[in-house]
Amino acid sequence: MSTLHHSDDPRRWNLDTEFRLLGLRGAPLTRREAIRLGLLGSAGLLFGASALGSRAFAAPIAPIGRPRAKSVIQIWLWGGPCHIDTFDPKPGAGTDFTGPLNATADSKVAGLRLGELLPLLAGQADKYALIRNLSHNSNAHETAAYMVQTGRAASRDVFPGAGAVVSLFKGYDAGYRGLLPPYIVLTELQGRFSEAGFLGQRYKPFATGGDPAQNRFVVEGVVAPGIDDARQRDRRELLHRLNTFGRAAGDNDPRLAALAQCETEAYEMILGDAGKVFDLGQESAANRDRYGRNTFGQSCLLARRLVERGVPYVTINYKGWDTHKQHFQIMRRKLPEFDRGLATLLADLSERGLLDQTVVWAGGEFGRTPRVLWEAPWNGGRGHYGKVFSALIAGGGFRGGQVVGASDAHGEEVVGSSVHPAELIAGIYGRLGIDPTARLPHPEGLDVRAVPPLTGGERKDNPLAAIL
Repeated sequence: MSTLHHSDDPRRWNLDTEFRLLGLRGAPLTRREAIRLGLLGSAGLLFGASALGSRAFAAPIAPIGRPRAKSVIQIWLWGGPCHIDTFDPKPGAGTDFTGPLNATADSKVAGLRLGELLPLLAGQADKYALIRNLSHNSNAHETAAYMVQTGRAASRDVFPGAGAVVSLFKGYDAGYRGLLPPYIVLTELQGRFSEAGFLGQRYKPFATGGDPAQNRFVVEGVVAPGIDDARQRDRRELLHRLNTFGRAAGDNDPRLAALAQCETEAYEMILGDAGKVFDLGQESAANRDRYGRNTFGQSCLLARRLVERGVPYVTINYKGWDTHKQHFQIMRRKLPEFDRGLATLLADLSERGLLDQTVVWAGGEFGRTPRVLWEAPWNGGRGHYGKVFSALIAGGGFRGGQVVGASDAHGEEVVGSSVHPAELIAGIYGRLGIDPTARLPHPEGLDVRAVPPLTGGERKDNPLAAIL
């Protein structure tokens, strides 16, 4: 029975086989490998999903320009926000384009106007830049989301998104020491593309699940519904009493010692100070009110807490922007919520001295049709529109109070040159000190760079130079 993998009797387990089946080929398990594998109880729920992929390497990083950022907060407006109603208003275009939202929120920065339902963001205009000439050739959610998140068109390879690339170059392989995973999604994955791509499960984000606006934020693998801290401690004690295998093996096997360390650090996430980052009850009621007592507002507050703890990449997946019908009714609900949450995040980061080291990127996979679809069955909706869309970029060394590019009077065409999503991603990598030409560890050994060279001729001038 020496090759038995599992048995009802733990004394008959073959430890070398266990580790080989986990892809470790019987090699000694390092402490960090044990933490990533998370093989014990609740630890596995937290770390295992991002741990069992390929053993990728991190390429050397060549700093670009003057890197200043340490973290990114990406606010993904899931479904595609309308550029005309948000970052690129066209008040003179007529109601066939503006609908009832035909006014603007003016800022103190000349030429920088926002849609009328974003007055708080208008008041923070010195802190961010607006990119109004983003463009790609897709009007489908899946391909557009993939292109904006990876900078690449769909192909036979599945490339990693920006969060996974940052996790590769700024995460555990690059000396990150935090117990919190280096790439966190609030609160659910999109399912429209594979975040880690060919980098593998090791670089997938940890998705919290739950709702930070609830009285108790139930974080998957960290906070169990209906189980308080005292019961968690009792469960841990019971686990130790039942661990006859560990007692029989003694203290001489370094792999078991590594697993014990893994358990200790996992419970630190559950019961210790590390996991308390998810407890928004530690914030004042006034600050929680300031962000807005809703899922998006509280996600923004939590994102600030995460980057304050040094997490390199946080994505807020903010749903509800695919407004084919009832567009203006939905905008009147969502835009004030978005306005309050994002404006407060920018102000809070600035007040705490964190904005200069945190890139904040807000946008979606595309814009929406500038001409309102008044006809049935849409009755005042807007469709998908990849030809022109906008994004907001702040912090991390990006210059605020700037507008990059322009669309025409109706928001239907880019005026002059456009910005491809890959160029925006390259700019973000540069602020983090990640060389956009750094090689990614491709499973077939292909020469793949962090950001692809654009086809159709390379620019001599960086279209984002004004904000870098």
